[in-house]
Amino acid sequence: MSKQSKRREALIYHAKPKPGKIEVIPTKKYTTQRDLSLAYSPGVAEPCLEIEKNKDNAYKYTAKGNLVAVISNGTAVLGLGNIGPEASKPVMEGKGLLFKIFADIDVFDIEVDTENIEEFIQTVKHIAPTFGGINLEDIKAPEAFEIEKRLKEELDIPVMHDDQHGTAIISAAALINALEIAEKKIDEVQIVISGAGAAAISCSRLYQSCGAKRENMVMLDSKGVIRKDRDNLTSQKAEFATDRKIDTLEEAMKGADVFIGLSMADIVKPHMLKMMASNPIVFAMANPNPEIEYQLAIDTRDDIIMATGRSDHPNQVNNVLGFPFIFRGALDVRATKINEAMKMAAVKALADLTKEPVPEQVNIAYGETRLTFGKDYIIPKPFDPRLIATVPPAVAKAAMESGVSKEPIEDWNKYEEELLQRLGADNKIVRLLHNRAKLNSKRVVFAEADQLDVLKAAQIAYDEGIAIPILLGRKETILELMEEIEFDADVEIIDPKSDEELERKNKYAEVYWKNRKRKGVTLYSSEKIMRERNYFAAMMVNEGDADALVTGFSRSYPTVVKPMLELIGLAPGATRIATTNVMMTKRGPMFLSDTSININPSANDLTRIAQMTAKVVRMFGMTPVMAMTSFSNFGSSKSQTATKVREAVEYLHKRHPSLLVDGELQTDFALNSEMLQDIFPFSKLAGKKVNTLIFPNLESANITYKLLKELNKADSIGPIMMGMRKPVHILQLDASVDEIVNMTAIAVIDAQQKEKIENERLKH
Repeated sequence: MSKQSKRREALIYHAKPKPGKIEVIPTKKYTTQRDLSLAYSPGVAEPCLEIEKNKDNAYKYTAKGNLVAVISNGTAVLGLGNIGPEASKPVMEGKGLLFKIFADIDVFDIEVDTENIEEFIQTVKHIAPTFGGINLEDIKAPEAFEIEKRLKEELDIPVMHDDQHGTAIISAAALINALEIAEKKIDEVQIVISGAGAAAISCSRLYQSCGAKRENMVMLDSKGVIRKDRDNLTSQKAEFATDRKIDTLEEAMKGADVFIGLSMADIVKPHMLKMMASNPIVFAMANPNPEIEYQLAIDTRDDIIMATGRSDHPNQVNNVLGFPFIFRGALDVRATKINEAMKMAAVKALADLTKEPVPEQVNIAYGETRLTFGKDYIIPKPFDPRLIATVPPAVAKAAMESGVSKEPIEDWNKYEEELLQRLGADNKIVRLLHNRAKLNSKRVVFAEADQLDVLKAAQIAYDEGIAIPILLGRKETILELMEEIEFDADVEIIDPKSDEELERKNKYAEVYWKNRKRKGVTLYSSEKIMRERNYFAAMMVNEGDADALVTGFSRSYPTVVKPMLELIGLAPGATRIATTNVMMTKRGPMFLSDTSININPSANDLTRIAQMTAKVVRMFGMTPVMAMTSFSNFGSSKSQTATKVREAVEYLHKRHPSLLVDGELQTDFALNSEMLQDIFPFSKLAGKKVNTLIFPNLESANITYKLLKELNKADSIGPIMMGMRKPVHILQLDASVDEIVNMTAIAVIDAQQKEKIENERLKH
């Protein structure tokens, strides 16, 4: 994608369909006059009077306890500098988005139009009663130090300048683990810090809290080594000035054990790495490009332990591992501040979590067989679902033990359950999908690439590294559309109807004819049918000229399924095909089957559908918890529809006892675990959070998924084809660009899975 095209895409993303990235949503009923009279006048007077009696009641009757202000004056926006308060607003909204999706914390972003320290502090103090916490953001040093110090002293709610402490906390956890791997002691290592801004100062202070010696640190700014004999040092720089008679980074790197980079790209050269001690630890955290490129660093020293700020390399030092969870813990015990004990608790929690066995969901997301503590895994991955149940409790306990908690937690098991429930509000699964597809992208045929939305999706898949597109359709149309959307990549374009593809068409036609000549197919009809793009695309996958196929955007589902069944066929051991849709709901991802294929499946069919769906759920790194749905509960109806569901459940219980499945169940009982536990405590699903619904027929499944999609605006991934021999996936008619991109990621992951199975088969 060209620079101009990326710029346009970014602007459209922020402007459409509604300007900005966050909104306020009511949390109470407001449909009746009674509701409104309670929400406002006269009912609102009662909580007002209670809060007047005791200000702490604001936490009981308002959103204060889960509301954080992200506040900036726009004087030090990452990569952009001093751009002012209005221009910084998109960044602050983005920070609010991260708070919400990672820790379910609500945010108001506040942009303050002043660079005067006293004016800024007074503004924040005056609005502080609105909030449960204050996150200072993108304020230039040294003013940021004074602002944070004063606000922490003068306010009774948590205040944290994330630019300082976020990087410090994450990198400190990584440093502790890296030193363990390198078999070095923190109080003995020589540390070089390149950069002297807010983050560098905070990192250096926190490393000292972890045991590092100030006399073993050398800090550099744009003028070189910060020495005690230099003039006009700020108090923060003077704190880390050295007695050593050195001036340059090269001199500082001689014999150093640790390099911490918070400065600018490419300032560390290979020969400098060679001057470092054995098992050097290098955290090159400049963004977007590190102080030394990752591959160059590991090629230079095979004993290096390397971290960067980038997501495309191991050991990403990412602030999102810290700030959402630190504030979550602080808010949940109504901490009056975020102190050193709480920050150290977060460091220890992150360091310790890295050494725990990694959930399969995380391994799958990052394409790893098994992530284990070592040189390439010294800090948790941002998508690790354990973070929310690990870091906030550690921070909350530290707040309680250090005496800054106003509302201590008594039941820690219950608290962790509540935290995990909050995770359901975030649909990380799409990011996991894309990330996993990128790790081993495959050749995907887009059979309708002369449709604008399909081509846009192919462009995104290409730009993001999700897939290697092969574009099928009218070549002239595709080229015109590519020019229109500035898709200037060198990708394969194929027009099945053109004479350019005659040789390949004839080859495919002959293969097709040989397979179906005893089913009424002639060579002539085979040659004719290969002009049809879906037949041609399916043959590409069949013959290994492509790895996967995405089609169905402009044609009805049944007409697209037919050629796939004729050419691709069923997977070994499969007796039928089916589909499942993944719905992104507020309770987390929900798998719904069968949404597109089987009109009235038998009991035997339902068992196969359930088994295939369970495999797909596991492919997403989740444990299937499955309800077989009906209009009745556990035999309350003797109708044929309910009976077949009951028979399917009996079979699964007998033949697959480890599978968490039960039924027949009405949908409300399936989704309400408390109600199920109360009325049907014998159920295998009692007390469990169901993530998969198997429906008794196509009508109920299809209606439900489309109802969720339209009424709740739930994003959908699917229908995901199950039971096919090759990775073939069919879109719903007129799917959106995002849906096509998601389906492309599914097709790539399906191809990865099938390739893995085939490789294992060949080994044996």
